[in-house]
This record gives sequence, structure tokens and C-alpha cells, in this order.
Amino acid sequence: MSAVTTDRSHAGTVENPIDATGGAMLDDMTDAAAPASRAEGRRSDDERTSVPRMILTGFSWAILALVALLAIVVVVVPFVTGSKPYTVLTGSMAPQYPPGTLVVVKPAGIDEINLRDVITYQLESGRPEVVTHRVVAVGAAADGEPLLITRGDANDADDPDPVREVQIVGKLWYSVPYIGWINNVVTGEARAWAIPILVAGLFVYGLVAIAMGFRDRRRAKAALARGTRRDAGTEGDADTEGDAGDAGDAVTRDDA
Repeated sequence: MSAVTTDRSHAGTVENPIDATGGAMLDDMTDAAAPASRAEGRRSDDERTSVPRMILTGFSWAILALVALLAIVVVVVPFVTGSKPYTVLTGSMAPQYPPGTLVVVKPAGIDEINLRDVITYQLESGRPEVVTHRVVAVGAAADGEPLLITRGDANDADDPDPVREVQIVGKLWYSVPYIGWINNVVTGEARAWAIPILVAGLFVYGLVAIAMGFRDRRRAKAALARGTRRDAGTEGDADTEGDAGDAGDAVTRDDA
């Protein structure tokens, strides 16, 4: 009977260390998983933060590109080519050129103008008032001087007076919808100081956007490095605790 009791005691002694070891293994797995979980959480937070920032940066660059393109189309190209920008004020050329359309007119002689071309001409030679209409016919005066018959696309009748060569400002080169209203505001002396300010503002904005992008990338890299070092330290602590637990189990087994 006593031999049976001794066997049961030894069996209990063998089972207890196995349970303790299993518990230590579970603790080690939990400690190892915790830093990874925290790192994953930080990455998720960074991703949630970076998405709005990326959208804002993309939107800013799109606005910058649009403004730069408009400045080139409205100011730079006419200046370089000697063309003139005008704003359509009435609906006589609708629907293709409604009021507010910016039309850029390139100088052209009467021999360069063909039927159906859109031209800008002075109502009276030497006067500032101009009209932009389409050429619908070509004629000649009694002395052989060439004349152009014009009409607005939305009008039912030709313009009352034919256009002589001295009245011609030029032929339509290209047009930009709605931008003409801005061109009306920024004219004359205002354009002389507005253009340099606009160019300088775009340049400064571009530099600021680039600097902010570099700064954000540096911060992200620094935060990632700090998180990596912190995770490595936490894993080292977990390994130390696991080793101490294993040593304790060994001593317990030896004492048993």
C-alpha cells in the first residue's frame, strides 16, 4: 500500500513542472506578441495620419499647377508671342465663346485670314473699341481694297460695315472659358505689379510645400526608428523574464 502512495506522489511531482513550463511558454508568447501588436498599432496610426496629409498635399500641388498653367496661358504666352488677350463681354459669339471667355488674338494680315476665321477688329481705325466676330464673306471695295464681312455666331445678320485691313487687330489663336473676368480686373498698371507678386507667391509656396514634405518624411523615419528601438528593448526584457522563469522551474524540479 505504501509503495502505491509513493508512486502517486512522484507522478504528481512530474506533472506540476510540466504545467509550470506550459504557463511560462504562454507568458513568453504573450510578451513577444505585445511589442509586435504595439508596432502594428503605431503603423496604423501613421497610415491614418498620412492619408489626409497626402490628400492635402496632392490638392495643394494641383492648385499650384493650375494657377501656374493659367499664368502661362493668360500672361506669359501672349507676352512672348506679341498676342493680345481680350474678354468677350456680350453673347454675340455664344455658345462657343460666351461672355467671360478670354480670347487670345495673334497679329495677322488680311491675306492670312480665311473664311470662317474669328477675328478681332477695331470699330474705327485707331480707336480702342474692338469686336470679335467670325468672317462670313470676303469682298473688295471699288478700288480693289479687300474687305471682310463679319457676323456674330448668335446674330441673324451680318455686321453693318465691312472690315478693312487697317482695322484688323488679329486672328483668334486660342480661348479660355471664364478667365476673361479675371483678365478684366488685372489690367494696365495692376498687371504690372500683380504678375511679379503672383510669380513670387507661387515660387515661395512651392518651396514651402517641398520643405514640409521633407520635414514630414524625416519625422516619419525618426518615429519609426524610435518605435523599432523601443520594441527591441521590450523583447529583450521579455526574453530575460522567460529565462528567469525557466531557471526557477529547473531549481524546483531539482529540489523535488
